[in-house]
Amino acid sequence: MSTVQTSASGMPPDIRRLKLARLAVFAAFFVNGFMVGHWATKIPVLVERLGISEAVLGRLIVLFGIGAVIALIGGAWMVTRLGSVAVVRWTSVLLAPSLVLLTLAPSVPAAALALLWLGTFLGAMDNAMNANGIGVEKAAGRPAMSSFHGFWSLGGMVGGLTGGAMIVTLGEMGHALAVGAIGLAVALWAWRHYRPDEFGVDASETGEARTPRRTGIPREAGIYGLGILTLLAFAPEGTVIDWSALYLRDELGAPLVVSGYAFAAFSATMAAVRFLGDGLRARFGDRRIFLASSAVAATGLAIAGTAPGFLVACAGFFIAGLGMANMVPILFSAAGAYPGLPPAVAIAVITTFGYAGLLFMPAFVGALAETFSLALVFTGWSLIVLAVGASSLVIGYLPSRSSGSADSVSASKS
Repeated sequence: MSTVQTSASGMPPDIRRLKLARLAVFAAFFVNGFMVGHWATKIPVLVERLGISEAVLGRLIVLFGIGAVIALIGGAWMVTRLGSVAVVRWTSVLLAPSLVLLTLAPSVPAAALALLWLGTFLGAMDNAMNANGIGVEKAAGRPAMSSFHGFWSLGGMVGGLTGGAMIVTLGEMGHALAVGAIGLAVALWAWRHYRPDEFGVDASETGEARTPRRTGIPREAGIYGLGILTLLAFAPEGTVIDWSALYLRDELGAPLVVSGYAFAAFSATMAAVRFLGDGLRARFGDRRIFLASSAVAATGLAIAGTAPGFLVACAGFFIAGLGMANMVPILFSAAGAYPGLPPAVAIAVITTFGYAGLLFMPAFVGALAETFSLALVFTGWSLIVLAVGASSLVIGYLPSRSSGSADSVSASKS
């Protein structure tokens, strides 16, 4: 008669460890999004304190992006050698004081260095938490990436909703200290619960081939196709993060306390739909969800860009988040299952493209906003998102079925 060992919670140890590992990845995504949400609400205060123009802010965002992209590449290198666990642990801790450093910056050059710090640890953590999440998703044998990214959006929503009020009540430094303390506490809880990477397990123990530990530049054309789609899917999201608060305040007359509500509305629907996304993807397939999502996102961005007031704009961003919620998780799952490449390397490729869209593309918005308007920028993004959705009909990089398990995806290499 066989017995099954259980933990103190009445659950088999392997299942309990996997559940805790899943919670740890949730925590990592939440902290990353939480910091971005509070950065978004801090932008108008930073602009006013330093007395800078939208064009100068755009150049600062470029430095932010440079740090993130360098960190993504360096993070992929570290993940393939040290494992995603070590990288996600330390980057989440070092990310915590970022807003404090930015608040202490007395000048534009000092702010640039602080933004370089913020971008560096956001980027390196992003690669590591996605790589670790892919391992948890495969171990669970069902889709999970949409839920992981849902916690990123949840963190962004919490940051967007609370950031303005915290700045008003606690002051700029009090806000930064409180955000850093919360981020550090969550990061330290998750520290010991991350799941070790599969490539660290010897093939003789599992009877399976080891995940390749390639670290060079991939030659497969398909992964770069995924990268281009990721860039165009991320760019409107980056524009919402970096410019929606200024759009509401400067062009639509919203007060500071609600200037972060556009990003909060955007993140709220992204979070809600991402928590439902894994089930939708398993039922309808990634390609169908991707197409439908792009149509809804384009509609929301068009509403936001043509809104007569900030309440209608927030509604538009709410709808845009509904559509954009599952576009990026689908692309990450496809990259994580790309044949012949370790997940960390494949994710580094598409995340580098994605961060170019998330961080570099919005940097050019400053110049466009001074020449035209942010309203026109958001309207223009609606057309580009429609084109991204349509391109998936002719590009064979998206699986027809969800990629929740290792053997459910066959990504094209063409």
